[in-house]
Amino acid sequence: MTRTEQPSQEPHVGQLVDTAKIPPWLRQLTGNVSAVTDSVLDRGGDRSRWASMLRRDRRAASVLILFSGSWDADPDHPGGLPADAQVLLTERAPTLRQHSGQVAFPGGSFDPGDDYPVGTALREAAEETGLEASSVDVLANLPSFPVPVSNFEVTPVVAHWREPGPVGVVDAGETSRVVRVNLREMLAPQNRFQVQRSVLGARAYRGPAFFVDGLLVWGFTGGLIAAISDASGWDVPWNHDDVRPLEEAIARAGSPQLSGFPTLRRAADPGDGDTDASEDAAR
Repeated sequence: MTRTEQPSQEPHVGQLVDTAKIPPWLRQLTGNVSAVTDSVLDRGGDRSRWASMLRRDRRAASVLILFSGSWDADPDHPGGLPADAQVLLTERAPTLRQHSGQVAFPGGSFDPGDDYPVGTALREAAEETGLEASSVDVLANLPSFPVPVSNFEVTPVVAHWREPGPVGVVDAGETSRVVRVNLREMLAPQNRFQVQRSVLGARAYRGPAFFVDGLLVWGFTGGLIAAISDASGWDVPWNHDDVRPLEEAIARAGSPQLSGFPTLRRAADPGDGDTDASEDAAR
């Protein structure tokens, strides 16, 4: 794909199927997808709002946010989140040039001929995890989000895994792990915190993070999971004041990932602060 190739039209944003075909615990999310954007923007403040408006010449991409779990909502848990609800995540190979070792939703860039964004998300998920697309019910498209560090405009596609089947690493050069993470465990207060990166004493990035199943989830993925949980009413109270240095959190997790932030030596690059602040908006 060349960088000039883009989808011929903007994707539909919102619910894609009748409400009756959506598990009840996902209906608050699919029925008001703008609440996810509101959650991200409210968390990031003015910097997030400016970054969301600066969308020049970005490459189109999509990710698959694939939930599995019981059809029925649990009336005894916030948002009805069932005890067996899971989300499909991948750990990127540590040898990749961008976002190496980081935890991500399956997904990738638009290819000519894709039915964007759904076709892109399903194709990439199949290539990365071996997912059988026919077992998935696509429910909604969320509004797109910028990822300035890699120059993508990413549209998340929300789906329910009607018939979960085997998944795993297809290409070890791209993916080191594929895992279905229990959402209640991920959202448990003891597994939630924030990570922060400072440059010369000034905060360059702060965002939600999770440590679950041996994975440190932060950045775009962590921020989007936090926003989806907030919008869906799944949140249980957690300590927002638990803020940990990003590099320290990566080291303590024993993770192979790189933060993506420049390593400071004698002085900071004059552009570092602006670049990281824009990433803060996406993450």
